[in-house]
Amino acid sequence: MDVTLSPTPRSTIQRGKNRAVTDRAALTAVLDAGLICHLAFVTPAGAPVIIPTGYGHEDGTLYVHGSTGAASLRAGAGAEVCVNVTLLDGVIYSRAVFHHSVNYRSATIHGVATPVTDRDAKMHALQVITEHIAPGSWGVARGPSAQEFAKTAVLALDLTEAAVKIRAGGPGDEPEDLTPDRIGANWAGVLPLVRNWGTPEPCEHLPADVALPDYVSLRARRDGPQ
Repeated sequence: MDVTLSPTPRSTIQRGKNRAVTDRAALTAVLDAGLICHLAFVTPAGAPVIIPTGYGHEDGTLYVHGSTGAASLRAGAGAEVCVNVTLLDGVIYSRAVFHHSVNYRSATIHGVATPVTDRDAKMHALQVITEHIAPGSWGVARGPSAQEFAKTAVLALDLTEAAVKIRAGGPGDEPEDLTPDRIGANWAGVLPLVRNWGTPEPCEHLPADVALPDYVSLRARRDGPQ
């Protein structure tokens, strides 16, 4: 896959072009940091719908999964969809409310969602999703039974057509608000948003002698504040 994004007309950022990032590594970084995406599709009745769902990605492909009975996966299968992952990094307080804003990292992907039906490919996709959300657990938790596997649908979306937009830094005030009589009129700056994992809470049915595994405790240390 190309190392830079090649915007199409619908994936070209129109507003705030200075925040567009064309390095494909930035797309990977946003997808790595996120856990939930929003999947947008149009129902057979013509109604636009957007739902949050977990995902995983590998080698230029994004995977989502759900019940075979889910309207979202049925409507999205073989159809044009749009997926977004956004990470909020802080709130911007400016000297004028017009310039209040947020710092963020956002990735939007367009394309046709392809059903993954081959058994091995589908199982691999489920592993990719599981390892993205709960790394280290695929090899120790029970795998899907035949019935569970049959009840699960997986969609794949190529990451070729994507746009990344990032806003970082402080307020973008107007020159007239930076004059000596206005510059100290009200507080301006950034209120960062930092996310941290909390202390793992064992299931109520877990025997007391079952230790916290490294793949759970190490994730908190590996990810750190985001």
